[in-house]
Amino acid sequence: MVFQPKGIIPAMVTPITADGKINEASLRKLTNYLIEGGVHGLFPIGSQGEFYALTFEEKKKVIEVVVDEARGRVPVYAGTGAITTREAIRLTQMAESAGVSAVSVITPFFIRPSDEELLQFYTDIAKSTKLPVLLYNNPPRTGVTITANFVVRASKVENIVGIKDSSGDLSLTAEYIRRTGEGFSVLAGRDTLIYGTLCYGGKGAIAATANVAPKVVVEIYEAFMAGDWKRSLDAQYRLAPLRLAFDLGTFPVVIKEALTLIGIDAGVGVAPVGGMKPEAKEELKNILKNMGLMK
Repeated sequence: MVFQPKGIIPAMVTPITADGKINEASLRKLTNYLIEGGVHGLFPIGSQGEFYALTFEEKKKVIEVVVDEARGRVPVYAGTGAITTREAIRLTQMAESAGVSAVSVITPFFIRPSDEELLQFYTDIAKSTKLPVLLYNNPPRTGVTITANFVVRASKVENIVGIKDSSGDLSLTAEYIRRTGEGFSVLAGRDTLIYGTLCYGGKGAIAATANVAPKVVVEIYEAFMAGDWKRSLDAQYRLAPLRLAFDLGTFPVVIKEALTLIGIDAGVGVAPVGGMKPEAKEELKNILKNMGLMK
């Protein structure tokens, strides 16, 4: 396949109204804010988008709104992971019908499949669609680790074009890159490791912080690609406080609160996740002010 995932792709939040509905106006506003910030793609319904908390119809609506608002300006990647193969296939085919460019499929969670079962899971999904498929490794959330050996095998499956690695283990990321090839895209999923992933030969990042600071995250990538490694590293350092602020609240509410503070009403997390404590919100405000993202 000729499609190659690359660049900075924000893992978009899902704005939620006070009564628990999808906030379409805010979602459209966020889509334009990110594209105007120079991002190279959009990724709704990932972990940051609370895929685990949304119904099938809610996921469908979010994907359709983002595709509609993006109007082909950048590729749209959709998260279509699920615990079962049949549900992941149903989501993937829905996303394909909605007009996305590619899908990202997290490993099953709660259960811990063997490598053979996991390979069959991804192979069946890849065969069910014409879309490019990204593996998604996030062992802190799922309890399942995609090994380098597994990636080598999966990279030979038609339609499987890359992996998002949120393990936080740069040695593992480097092995993915070393043992696959130029045509296989390895994307950072830990925002503090974008520069390091690029140094090893990674193709970019799917980044939650890019919801709030798209220009800073894009600078890491574009400065690196231009050979200005100092400016790229400086941008990575500027981004770090925002990523480290994730501990100020229950995932994924910190980025939602940050967006609301800069003027995009993202609401709070889907219950039982709520908002942030006042002192934590004040600390987040100071981080945003120091980054020049709010007055």
